[in-house]
Amino acid sequence: MERTTRTVRSRSKYKKGEGTAKRTAVPEKKAGSNFIIQGSILAIAGIIVRLIGMLYRIPLANYIGDEGNGYYSAAYNIYSIMLILSSYSLPVAVSKMVSARLARGQYRNARKILRAALFYATIVGGVGFCALWFGSGFFAEHVIKMPYSAYALKVLAPTVWVMAYLGVLRGFFQGHSTMVPTAVSQIFEQIVNAVISLLAAKSLFDLGVKSNLVYGSTEYSYAFGAAGGALGTGAGALTALILFVGLYLMYRPKMKRRIRKEQGTSAESYGMITSTLFLTVVPIIVSSSLYNSSTVIDNVLFGQIMTGLGEAKQIASQWGIYSGKYHLLFNIPVAVANSLSSSLIPALSRAVAEKDRKQTLNRIASAIRFSMIIAIPSAVGLAVLAAPISNLLFPGRDNTDLIKMTCYGSSAVVVYSLSTVTNAVLQGINRMKTPIRNAGISLVLHTVILFVMLRYLHMGIYGVLYANILFALFICILNARSIARFKRYRQEVKKTFLIPMVASAVMGAAAFGVYRAAYSIFGNLISTGISVLVAVAVYFVLLILLKGVDAQELRSMPGGTRLSGLARKLHLMR
Repeated sequence: MERTTRTVRSRSKYKKGEGTAKRTAVPEKKAGSNFIIQGSILAIAGIIVRLIGMLYRIPLANYIGDEGNGYYSAAYNIYSIMLILSSYSLPVAVSKMVSARLARGQYRNARKILRAALFYATIVGGVGFCALWFGSGFFAEHVIKMPYSAYALKVLAPTVWVMAYLGVLRGFFQGHSTMVPTAVSQIFEQIVNAVISLLAAKSLFDLGVKSNLVYGSTEYSYAFGAAGGALGTGAGALTALILFVGLYLMYRPKMKRRIRKEQGTSAESYGMITSTLFLTVVPIIVSSSLYNSSTVIDNVLFGQIMTGLGEAKQIASQWGIYSGKYHLLFNIPVAVANSLSSSLIPALSRAVAEKDRKQTLNRIASAIRFSMIIAIPSAVGLAVLAAPISNLLFPGRDNTDLIKMTCYGSSAVVVYSLSTVTNAVLQGINRMKTPIRNAGISLVLHTVILFVMLRYLHMGIYGVLYANILFALFICILNARSIARFKRYRQEVKKTFLIPMVASAVMGAAAFGVYRAAYSIFGNLISTGISVLVAVAVYFVLLILLKGVDAQELRSMPGGTRLSGLARKLHLMR
């Protein structure tokens, strides 16, 4: 799990005759240097997870309809905020603290951090569970104006507690500069989630149909179906937690051996560690709450204003399309940025702990570049192929609104990816309060703009779409200024933004042309597949020809050695 350490002999780190008491285990300089690969492993897992999510959400949406999807999405948004307030920050905080101790060879202190974090998770997880369980009716009726979403909220309540413990264990292993346990657990978690969600949603929806007949309603079937979908979330989280407990039990003997060999390390008290954990967690909680609460604010404002305008019947179905389908599409490429952030924070924390300015700046630049190399073509691809993808994933439905949302909102992929990575940069360089300020300013601007768009411009769900893009854009601008000020960092533009944009524009034109030419012959399914393959090939070739990536950078990515060899065979790269 960790990089090996080496004990420095007397001629290098201490004077002869000083004895062994001052010997210190100095970590190797390369520890954490493979964060792009680790982030890519997590990104690949994240994409697999979201693809599984997309595949099971399609039949789930068919089972429970747009109304049920609206109840599920609204309940999940409240659950997400509760998760942020209780345990969402734990993987980041724990990985940051553990990686800093491991950079100094302090294994005993790293174990203390784990124990303190588990105690913290017990408290905040329990509080989050109680708030969601006993407050489900209040949230459903008075906050999001969807009373029937209360059933899904109650089902999601225990998951908050499970996720608190899971977050601690994920952060502990991420702090060891390995994302493999998190990646594997996420895939297993999503598989269980998919299976249980579909089975439970179908069974509970049928039960709800019977309840409709008894109570003379039409909504119980949708509400129970949404609760069934929520049940899968808890089952998946519990599966991942069991996997991590087993992994930790396997790793514990190795950790004990390293602690026994540890010499000359000053032990931190549990009081000091708990205080540090709290001071690390709180800024991340506030920042993440502001960053993610825009969705809940959107949900609340959209529900309140649309009700005031006399269009209450459209709330659940339109929100179901926006949050349940559009978000499903644009979240797949954003997964890369989320994964890079998870690996970047401990890697940056190591570099900062080692006071290595060059390594710190290189990691910032690499993370931003890699995220843009993925996000920009993904945004163009979604815009160009919005109709084929929407009709392929949700056949037999009127996808007019979904196609428009995907096309008009594709730029959200770029700004959300960049804002996520820059937030991680600021947290990694110990500027914990800065993302809070930047997110707070952006959230205020977002709320004002959204209110105007909904109340006075009558833009409906598209007002929510545009206001969210502007929210992420504001964060990007403010974060970029903060990073430049704190680290004297100057963002490289040509290879990070311009070359991917040019390559993506040509790629988009090629994909659109191929799809139009192939559609009349092969139909939507095969034509979409062909156009996606052509888009990937064109973008890869242009990115190399325009020198957007060199051989060394290509080899640093997963599968990069094979891609580099392929580029040489095609005479694209020397």
